[in-house]
Amino acid sequence: MKAVYPIVLTPAERGYVVFVPDLNINTEGDTLPDAIAMARDAIGLWGLAEEDAGRQIPAGSAKLPACEPNEVATLVDIDFAAYRRANDMRAVRKNCTIPSWLNEAAEAAHLNFSSALAAGLKQQLNIE
Repeated sequence: MKAVYPIVLTPAERGYVVFVPDLNINTEGDTLPDAIAMARDAIGLWGLAEEDAGRQIPAGSAKLPACEPNEVATLVDIDFAAYRRANDMRAVRKNCTIPSWLNEAAEAAHLNFSSALAAGLKQQLNIE
């Protein structure tokens, strides 16, 4: 799922404080580009936690909020599926069955079964 959320960047003593009003979360960054990247990361982490808890991720309002003269309001995009692929590296154990001749050939070739299974699943699912 791709989404866009408004953020408010407030200059701080060092860098910027970032508020995501639609999700009621905060983060910070040392520079403006860093603060925007941190906002995307915070939104991504929040979204994955919601999905993992079985809740739906709300759509962003995509409307810039009112802000103070020293603040900056902008939009941040996020692709939650891409964010999960890039950041969710938890290992999951799967038990599978293969013919003995294939097992022997793979072991003789010193193949890593987990890597081979992951590569095969990515190919079957057309995932890069």
